[in-house]
Amino acid sequence: MKVTAAVVNGVNEDYQLEQLTLGELYPDEVVVKMVASGICHSDEALRVGDAEYPLPAVLGHEGAGIVERIGSAVKDFAVGDQVVMSYNYCGTCPSCRTGHPSSCNQWTGLNMSGARTDGSHTFFKEDGTPVSNFFTQSSFSTHTIVHTNNLIKVDPEADLRLIGPLGCGFLTGCGTVVNGLKPRVGSSIAVFGTGAVGLGALMTGKIEGCSTIIAIDIHDSRLETAKELGATHTINSRTENLAERIAEITDGLGVDYSIDTTGVSAVMKASVEVLAIGGIAAPVAVTPNSIEINTFMDLVLANRKLIGVLMGDAVPQIEIPKLIQFHKEGKFPFDKLVKYYKFSEINQAAADSNNGQTIKPILIIDEDYRK
Repeated sequence: MKVTAAVVNGVNEDYQLEQLTLGELYPDEVVVKMVASGICHSDEALRVGDAEYPLPAVLGHEGAGIVERIGSAVKDFAVGDQVVMSYNYCGTCPSCRTGHPSSCNQWTGLNMSGARTDGSHTFFKEDGTPVSNFFTQSSFSTHTIVHTNNLIKVDPEADLRLIGPLGCGFLTGCGTVVNGLKPRVGSSIAVFGTGAVGLGALMTGKIEGCSTIIAIDIHDSRLETAKELGATHTINSRTENLAERIAEITDGLGVDYSIDTTGVSAVMKASVEVLAIGGIAAPVAVTPNSIEINTFMDLVLANRKLIGVLMGDAVPQIEIPKLIQFHKEGKFPFDKLVKYYKFSEINQAAADSNNGQTIKPILIIDEDYRK
């Protein structure tokens, strides 16, 4: 099958729309006709080389589409099903079987190697050159081959143009709060960075009953959005003294929980320093940066914890339907954060995301969907 895909051919090169050929469909896979895909910071990190990845590649991992073909062993999906796509996992290792598929023993190989575990590829250029797949998904394509573990079946009435981004950014923000931080009702949380992940965490903090929700950013427009979504306080860390404001808001105690979505070293360190005694910090950004921690002074002395949470430690097949339901109930209004772009405008969409103009760009790949 011939498809049109947005290909990154080299580090820091623009996306190029190219005609590729889909490879063999394995028994436990399906072909999905893509309707839409969010653009996530992780895609950008790979494109610019912040995270090493085999190029050329078709990126994209917040896809939504319609099942068009199924492999011979597929039982839970049928042609015509509407699906949202998330990450892949083996389903059989101890982590998967205890409800933590984002800690799958094969997670890196399945999602970040660019190929199937047997080394085969799903995309090829016209001259036969293999093109790397991302997250066993590669949603920046008109059609793609996806493992069934990536798929979440959704209501036939759901609008696929909106809900694709639930597969990564919003899932990570929500899951980090629910499964990682596990905030107590009435507690305080600071969210550093008000992009899709940060605002997903903020909205979830409100759902979970946090009484003090502090949004920190350097863009006043984003902080205004954070207020609309439930922030009780906002701090522009470029124009205000962060430590003084946190102390003022919390009566000098610090916050119970913090999440950093920026990946900036000074900000990540600050997310630890503002913690109260017994506080927990979760830095979740894809970043090449690091921080220096004095384990005794920064953590041990105040019984603080610094935790890693990948993909919100979420089971996508459980959490994404919950997020869709929260949206229906008005508790997770992520539709306020999206802007739609044509597939051909992918480079503009990525640029608008990078400069902060758009919080969550969504590419409309099938412009005939529900016309």
